[in-house]
Amino acid sequence: MDHRIYLVEDDQNLNLVLSSYLQKEGWEVLSFFTGNEAREHISTPPDIWVLDIMLPDMDGYQLIKEIKAKNQNTPVIFISARDAEIDRVLGLELGSDDYLSKPFLPRELVIRIKNLLNRFYPDPKTIFNLAPYEINHDSRTVLSGKNVVDLTSKEYKLLLYFANNQNIALSREQILDHIWGEDYFGSDRVVDDLVRRLRKKTPDLNIETIYGFGYRVNNK
Repeated sequence: MDHRIYLVEDDQNLNLVLSSYLQKEGWEVLSFFTGNEAREHISTPPDIWVLDIMLPDMDGYQLIKEIKAKNQNTPVIFISARDAEIDRVLGLELGSDDYLSKPFLPRELVIRIKNLLNRFYPDPKTIFNLAPYEINHDSRTVLSGKNVVDLTSKEYKLLLYFANNQNIALSREQILDHIWGEDYFGSDRVVDDLVRRLRKKTPDLNIETIYGFGYRVNNK
């Protein structure tokens, strides 16, 4: 997925180096050297801002207020030569999502950006909807509304298997092979026990028992 990054850094050499690293990740990078230059683009927000606190015409705190006033959900990473704890706290209070103290390795900024992009713009392929439950396979979390459903590793694996095979009848043998592996030796009744536990933790999930065969999750 292509992303657009706005980089606000008045040091021309550092701006050039950081822009080069970010572009190598396949991201579209628009760089600015002053706050006023960046301000002109607030109405066309990027996927993420990388914002220096110390700018020649204004400080980054003023700029982030204007950014957040226009689009509260756009993530911002502050970068600064100042490492005072008060700067970090103030940045968080104003809505920054991360903070990097100079000097830092450009690769560290790339990693921080990737983490925020994954958090704010997850790959749709990693999100599975099994109404009313939502599975985020990147974080391995299951949500029911705003509530986290606490599952064991096998319960989670079974739920994900159902999510990938909605409205399809799955035999006990298929489930057994998928969850325990083909080398498992034992009764297939462990499948019934696992389904029972999953039903208890996901009571709104429509797991149909197909007697003498297996199970099917019906989701329209």
